[in-house]
Amino acid sequence: MSFNSTPSHPTPSSHRRPEPLQLSLLQGFPPAAKPAGGPPLAPVRPVARVLIESPLPHLDRPFDYRVPAELDEDAQPGVRVRVKFSGQELGGYILDRLDESDAGQPLVPLHKVVSPVAVLTPALQELAGRVAARYSGTVSDVLRVAIPPRVVKVEKELAGAEPPPEPSSAGPSPAGADSSFSGESWTRYRNGAAFLRHLTSGGSPRAALSAMQGFGPDGWPHVIAQAVAAVRQSGRGAAVVVPDYRDLDRVQAALEDILPAEDVARLTADDGQTPRYRNYLRVLKGSAGVAVGTRSAAYAPVHNLGLVVCWDDGDDLHVEQRAPYAHTREVLLLRAEQEGAACLLAGHARSTEVQRLVDAGWAMPVDAERTVLRRTVSRVLNTADSFEQERDPLARLARLPGAAWRTAKDALERGPVLVQVARAGYAPSLACETCREPARCPSCQGPLAIAGSAAVPQCRWCSTPAPAWRCVHCQGTRLRRGAAGVLRTAEELGRAFPGKAVVTSSGQNVKATVPDSCALVVATVGAEPVAPGGYAAALLLDGDSLLRRENLRAGEDAVRRWFNAAALVRPATEGGIVVITADDTAAVGALLRWDPAGYAQRELALRAELQLPPAVRVAAVTGGSTAVGHFTASATALLAAEGVTLRVAGPAPLLQTAHLQSAVPESVDVRTLLFIPYAQAATVTRVLRAAKAAAAAKRTEDPVQLRLDGLDVL
Repeated sequence: MSFNSTPSHPTPSSHRRPEPLQLSLLQGFPPAAKPAGGPPLAPVRPVARVLIESPLPHLDRPFDYRVPAELDEDAQPGVRVRVKFSGQELGGYILDRLDESDAGQPLVPLHKVVSPVAVLTPALQELAGRVAARYSGTVSDVLRVAIPPRVVKVEKELAGAEPPPEPSSAGPSPAGADSSFSGESWTRYRNGAAFLRHLTSGGSPRAALSAMQGFGPDGWPHVIAQAVAAVRQSGRGAAVVVPDYRDLDRVQAALEDILPAEDVARLTADDGQTPRYRNYLRVLKGSAGVAVGTRSAAYAPVHNLGLVVCWDDGDDLHVEQRAPYAHTREVLLLRAEQEGAACLLAGHARSTEVQRLVDAGWAMPVDAERTVLRRTVSRVLNTADSFEQERDPLARLARLPGAAWRTAKDALERGPVLVQVARAGYAPSLACETCREPARCPSCQGPLAIAGSAAVPQCRWCSTPAPAWRCVHCQGTRLRRGAAGVLRTAEELGRAFPGKAVVTSSGQNVKATVPDSCALVVATVGAEPVAPGGYAAALLLDGDSLLRRENLRAGEDAVRRWFNAAALVRPATEGGIVVITADDTAAVGALLRWDPAGYAQRELALRAELQLPPAVRVAAVTGGSTAVGHFTASATALLAAEGVTLRVAGPAPLLQTAHLQSAVPESVDVRTLLFIPYAQAATVTRVLRAAKAAAAAKRTEDPVQLRLDGLDVL
C-alpha cells in the first residue's frame, strides 16, 4: 500500500524508485549503507512493507524491508517493529508481507519485532489514511492518536486468555444486550422508534438527535445506551465518543445498566497507559463489543462495527490538539462510511456541521414534538424582553436583575439552583478607573487579573505581579474590575442569599455531580455539575459576553452552552425555570422557543450566503511571514495547474502577537486562510499535503503549521 507522498531519500528500503523531480529534493541526505549479506530470509513472503513512525511529511509512505527467517513468525501485518533508517533506529508498523519488492535496490533487514500483537488492523490502517488525506496530515500522526503506547505486562496478562467466540452476524452477540431492554426513551422523539428498529434489524441509519433532558432515567446517557443495546442485539459492535471524563462516567454507567460490564471497554488517556492499553486489546480481541471514551475511542478496533456515536460534537474538546488536528465527528463520519455502520450525532443543541448533513439528506433529524417539549423541558424567561423591561427598567444594567434574584430565592426552597457564568477566577479582566482602557502587563502587554479580593494584580500570560501599575494612556493608578469571575460571583451571591450554601465548579475544581440539597451552584460554562433530581432553576449570566466574543462561532457556541445548562433543570410541569440575562437576539430566541435546530438552520444559511465554514472548508497556514508566503505561493501555483482557484485571505499577524510594538515584522507569525469549496476539497487537500512534504524535504526555511477546519481560526 502506498500513500503517494514525496520520499525523503533513496534508501535501500524504499519500495519505489524516486522520480527525477523527487531526487532533486533529496540532496543532502546520506543514503543508508547497502548490506553486503545478512541472515537467511523468511521462506514465504520475505518482504515487509513498513510504515515508519516519523512526523516528517516527506516520510509519510511505506518502505520495504527484508524479513529474516528468525523474525518470520512474529513479523506479521499490524505488529510494531524497529527498523534502521538513514543511520537511525525508528519505530513503525508492518502494513503487509510481499513475495518481492519493486524498489530495485537491496533491502535492509528488519531490526526487531517489538511485539507480536497486531495492534494495527487493516480497517484502522485504511481509516488512518482517510483521516490523513482529509486533513492533509501524515498517517503516522493519526496512528499516534489511535493506538495507545505498548504496556508489556498487559500483553502478558492477555497472552494466556482464551479468545472469545466470534459473534454471529445473524443474531445477538453472546455478550450483547439483554433482549428484554426497553427503548422507551426513544419513543418520545419523532423518528426515534424507527431509528431504533432499524438498528435492531441490522440496518445502518444515520440520525441527528436533539436530546431534551440531561439528567434522570430519560437523560441523554440512557438514550445513547439504548441505541447501543439495540445494535448489540443485531450482533454488531459500537463506538461511543464523548468530550470529557464527566460525560464518559455517565455514559459508561448507563451502558453497564443495560449491557454486561465486560462487554464495555473504556478508552481514555486520563485513566493512564495501562488501563487504556488493556481495554484497547480487549476490544481488539473481541472480548468487548462496545468502546466508549474520549477522542481516541473513535479509532477503537471494534469487531463488526454497527454504530458510531458522537455526543455534543460542538465541544472543542473533540478536536485533537496534535497534528493533524482531526475532529472526532469527522473521524466517525469517515469510519461509518468506510465500514457501513450506522451513525448517531447527538446533543442538546445542533452544530452547523450537523445541520449541513441534515439539509443534505445524509442524516435524518430525531427531535421531539412541541407538545412533548412543553411537558419535558423547563420554562425559559429573558430579563431583557419588553415585558420585563417595563417592570424593571434597570434590568439591563444589573448583572443579577430583580427577576433573576426572585427566581433564585423561590427555587432555593425547592432544590439546588445553577448559576452559569462566563469566566473563571475572581476578576479575570481589569481596566483603568479613569479612562476605561484595558489594564496591560508592563512586561509582556498581557491582560491583568486579580485572583482574590485582597490579591495583587497579576499578568494572565507571564504571571508577573504588577503592584505599582500605571496606565500608559492617562497615567492613572486605580483599577476597576472589567468582569466578574466565578469566585467573585459566588462571593456576591453568598451575601445576597445569607444562610444558603454556595458551591463553585470551575478551572481545576470541576465537580461532576452535586446533591439535591438547597444550594447555589456557581459554575463556569461547560463545568456545570449534574444534580440527580435536576435543578429547580438556572440563572444564565454573562450571556452578552459570550455573544460578543470575536469568533465566527460565538453565537452557536453560546446557544450550545445555554442548552446544555438548561437541560439540567427540571421540567416546567415540576416548577423548573431558566432565566437568561442576555439581550433579546436570535440566539436567545432559540432558547426561549427551545428550537436548537431552527437556530442551526438559520446560522448555516447565513454562513452559506457569505461562503464561510461549514458551507466551505478552510485551511489555515501559520508561521513566519516568509515561510507562509512561499508555501501559499507554491500551493496556489500547483492548484492553478490543476485548474483550481481559491479565495485567499491574508497573510495577517496573529492576534496574540499583533500588540507587540517592538517586534520585527519578519519575526511576527502570520496566518493565511484558504477557503475551499467541497467540490474541490479532495484536490486541494492532496496538493496541500504534497506541498507540505516538498517543503519539509527541502529544509530551506522554517516549517509552517497547516490546519484544516480549525474552530478558532475565524
